[in-house]
Amino acid sequence: MFIVGSYLLAVLFCIITMLCWGSWGNTQKLAAKSWRYELFYWDYVIGMVLFALIIAFTMGSFGSEGRPFLKDLAQADCAALWSIILGGVIFNASNILLSASVSIAGMSVAFPLGVGLALVLGVVNNYIVDVQQGTSGNVGLLAAGVLLVVIAIVLNGVASGKKGGDSVSKKDSRKGIILAICAGIIMSFFYRFVAASMDLSNFAQPAAGKVTPYTAIVVFSVGVLLSNFIFNTLVMRKPFVGEPVKPSAYFKGSAGTHLVGMLGGAIWCLGTAFSYIASGKAGASISYALGQGAPMIAAIWGIFIWKEFKGSGKSVNGLLALMFVFFIAGLGLIVAAGN
Repeated sequence: MFIVGSYLLAVLFCIITMLCWGSWGNTQKLAAKSWRYELFYWDYVIGMVLFALIIAFTMGSFGSEGRPFLKDLAQADCAALWSIILGGVIFNASNILLSASVSIAGMSVAFPLGVGLALVLGVVNNYIVDVQQGTSGNVGLLAAGVLLVVIAIVLNGVASGKKGGDSVSKKDSRKGIILAICAGIIMSFFYRFVAASMDLSNFAQPAAGKVTPYTAIVVFSVGVLLSNFIFNTLVMRKPFVGEPVKPSAYFKGSAGTHLVGMLGGAIWCLGTAFSYIASGKAGASISYALGQGAPMIAAIWGIFIWKEFKGSGKSVNGLLALMFVFFIAGLGLIVAAGN
């Protein structure tokens, strides 16, 4: 299987993770023109599972290092597998709430608030795993980097609150904010359950019962898929906004619409797989923190592609400029924390 051999390559993988996690929301916005997010989410999960299998049978099976995917899966300890599945269930609960927030309040609110909160809480949770497995970085630099990213997220939120032209009612806007907060709190816990199932200190010769990142991403995706029959079914019957959605509506979508949703799941899965793969060299807390810079990537999409801040005043543009400065500085400190 493919194993990251240097910290620099691990950081590159984490940056790809950040790009993927901050970009998949674009597929939801594209599908939203003719498709409820509850229906989009089924395709999203299907795309995630299919892409996880592709990665496992290619990068996770070729090469002379480590255990190939099927051999690794066969030897996995039940406790490790259940830990990964639990991580998938937790993630799915949070991500459905995040998707609901995106559909109500937009990417510029949902991602900075929800994923930003997940960054702060998640780094603490994952640092505990790093300490236990002996892969922790410089806690001072890591904390300073996270603080700067948090400031960038706050600046993004303030700028979002000042932009005009929103068609969302105040009631729905509050609901979107509450959903994003709930999503962020829940999301902060999923990664540590996955990291605990892997031998982060040695992917080439992992301890018996532990799994490689490639097995982890497949089992994780299965956990998301299984829990989706509960979570998404409930959301379809009791939506946060709008009328209930019938399951039969899913089969009325065009092939293009379904493919857009699957593309979103594949993009997210690629980022997550790279995060797992990089965690052996970067550590769980650093790989997670870099990936959770996704709110700023989502902000870039919103500002420069979707023109969500078009017509905003100089004060808003100034806030956005400061946001990017703090964001880049924070990422730099997070990278330095692992050296």
